[in-house]
Amino acid sequence: MKPLIPKQHGAWAMLVIPFALGVIAGEPSWLHIPLFIGWLFLYLATYSLLMAVKGKQVNHYLRWTLIYGGLAGVSLILPILEIGKITYFGFAMIPFLFINALYSKRNKERALFNDLCAIAAFGIGGLTSYYVGTGKLDQTAFMVWGFSMLFFIGSTFYVKTMIRERNNAVYRWVSWGYHLLLLAGCWLVGLPLLALAYAPSAVRAIGLYGKNVSAVKVGVLEIANSIYFMIVLLFFF
Repeated sequence: MKPLIPKQHGAWAMLVIPFALGVIAGEPSWLHIPLFIGWLFLYLATYSLLMAVKGKQVNHYLRWTLIYGGLAGVSLILPILEIGKITYFGFAMIPFLFINALYSKRNKERALFNDLCAIAAFGIGGLTSYYVGTGKLDQTAFMVWGFSMLFFIGSTFYVKTMIRERNNAVYRWVSWGYHLLLLAGCWLVGLPLLALAYAPSAVRAIGLYGKNVSAVKVGVLEIANSIYFMIVLLFFF
């Protein structure tokens, strides 16, 4: 039986980067290994469930939901036994999952609000990994969450202007304005290194707009940009 693997490039970056930043900004622990494996399978289970909600090939997708969900449960046993409070982070994701399910049911997964809810949910992975290492949620923890949110929101605007909303002038100006304001905001609050992390996002949002770039290339460039962002943030934290 061929594994069900999502083909959404951006989702993989959102899965890994906040989690990795939470580990590095906090304190690495052996618990992060089973935690990440569980986090990975939890994402796969959620993806399968949202596909089942659409009403097509329901049995197929529910089967994979149960498989991935079971693997996630097994992987998370040790982290939960060691730090029971991490279950609260799972509860915090439920409202976002519910909203994603509603949009999936209506076949409107690409709606902006749905994307923002998904980004917020992925960001909780960073809070969780930080908490597992430090045992607390402080300003640094929410910086991990917030910086990741800001990056992936910009990525969402950019991808929409390159594919589904390429002829939408409103999205173009919102995307350009967002990226420029983000850079200006970093400088104004005295965080030039953070501005450096977001700079390529602004360049590609403005410089590549209107260019004939395939969806695959857009995805590959976003993965490269995400890696760059994470590397700069490693120095920041």
